[in-house]
Amino acid sequence: MAGISSLDPLATAGADQLTVRRTNLGLVLRRLRDHGPRSRAGLAGELGMTRSAVSALVADLAERGLVRTGQVERGGVGRPGTSVALDGRAVGGLGAEINVNHVSALALDLRGQVVSEHKIALDTRAVPVEEVLDRLAELVRATLTDLEGRDMEAVGLTVGVAGLVDRTRAVLTHGPNLGWHDVPVGELLRSRLGARLPITVDNEGNLAAIAEATPGDPDRQDVLVIFGEVGVGGGIVAGGRLLRGRQGYAGEFGHMIVEPQGRRCGCGRVGCWETVTGLRALLDLAADPDDPVRDPALAIDDRLAELNRRASLGDARTLAALERVGGWVGVGAALLTNVLNPASIVLSGYFAAVGHHMRVAIEAQLLAGVLAPDAGGTRVELSTLGFTAAVRGGAALALETVFADPTCIEPRALAEGAAR
Repeated sequence: MAGISSLDPLATAGADQLTVRRTNLGLVLRRLRDHGPRSRAGLAGELGMTRSAVSALVADLAERGLVRTGQVERGGVGRPGTSVALDGRAVGGLGAEINVNHVSALALDLRGQVVSEHKIALDTRAVPVEEVLDRLAELVRATLTDLEGRDMEAVGLTVGVAGLVDRTRAVLTHGPNLGWHDVPVGELLRSRLGARLPITVDNEGNLAAIAEATPGDPDRQDVLVIFGEVGVGGGIVAGGRLLRGRQGYAGEFGHMIVEPQGRRCGCGRVGCWETVTGLRALLDLAADPDDPVRDPALAIDDRLAELNRRASLGDARTLAALERVGGWVGVGAALLTNVLNPASIVLSGYFAAVGHHMRVAIEAQLLAGVLAPDAGGTRVELSTLGFTAAVRGGAALALETVFADPTCIEPRALAEGAAR
C-alpha cells in the first residue's frame, strides 16, 4: 500500500504540531534550568502561554522523568500554585577528557549535579594512542555502570581533547602537546564502547568555557575562559553562547606569539604564550628536574598541592616562579581583553589551583596592558571547577540534546511497560 505523500496537508499539519510541541517542551525545560523552580502560572506568564497549555507540557515532561512538582507557593492572589522544578534522576550526560597528564570521565544529571566521576593519572605522551583510548573506555564503562545502578539513561558522551578538533569527523587533527596527529578519536572510542550512546569530540578549552557559562547567571554571559595545563587554550562566551569561529578552531590562545626570542613550542613555533604560562613553564622555574613535582606519573592535583604548600610556607623559588608565570598570564590576558573586553576572565585548569598566588601579578599586567581605563571593567576570577571543567562542559553539552528536544526521552511508564 502506498504511503502518505509528504505533501499531504494532514501529514504536514501533524508534523508541524509535533515540531511545535517539541519546541514548547524545550522552552519549559530550559526556563526551569536557567531560572529555577516556577509555578505553572509563572511559567505561563513568562513564556506567553496559557496555563492549560503549560500544565499539559509539564505533565508530559513529568512522565518522561524530566520535571517534578515541589512545594506549594503561597502569598499570591488566588489559589496557591505548586512549583515545578527539574528532576535530575532520569537522565545523565557524560563528559570525558584526554589531556597530557590524565584521562577522566564524569556524568551530570539534568540539574547539573555530578553523579559519577572517574580519573586516572596517565602520561599520555609516553604511551600509544590505542592504550590511552583503552584506559578512557574503561572509565566511560565504569561511569555507565554507575548510571545504570541509579536507573538513569545515558543520553550522550562528549570527549574533550587537548588540540585542534574536526568536530564533524570527530578527529583530533593536531594535538602538539599529546604528540597526536589525525587521530579518529570518535571512531576509535565507538569501536571500544559499541553503539551504547552517541559520541562527539570537542576541544577541551571550549568545553571548559561551556562549563563556566552558567545558564541564567548574567555575570557569566560574556566571559573569556583560559584553561591551562601543559598547553593553554580556552573559549570565548558572548551573550551566553560559545564562539567557535569559522571552522571551530577559536580559542587557541596558547599559540599567540608573546616572546619571539623565547622557547620553541610543541607546535613548532617559537615564543607561544603557553611556553611561558603552561604548567611545564611553571615547573621548570619552580623545581629541579628530579623534584617529585616534575614527575608526570604523579597526580597533577597532588603536584599542585605541593607547590601551594611551598608557596604558603614562603619558599622564595616557588613564589618567584608563580609571580613570573602570573605576569606572563597577565600579558596575554591584556591582549585578549583589548580585543574582546569580556566581563570577566575565568582562570581554569591548573591556573585555578595556584591562581591565588598569581593574581596580583596577573591583575598588574592586565591594568598596565589594557588601553581602556580600569582594564575596561574586566575582572579576573578563579574557576571553582579546577580540572573538572572540561569534563563537566562535555557532560553539559551531551545533555543539550534533552533540552533541545525532550521527546528524545521516552515516557518512563511507557518504557517500563514496553520492557514488560
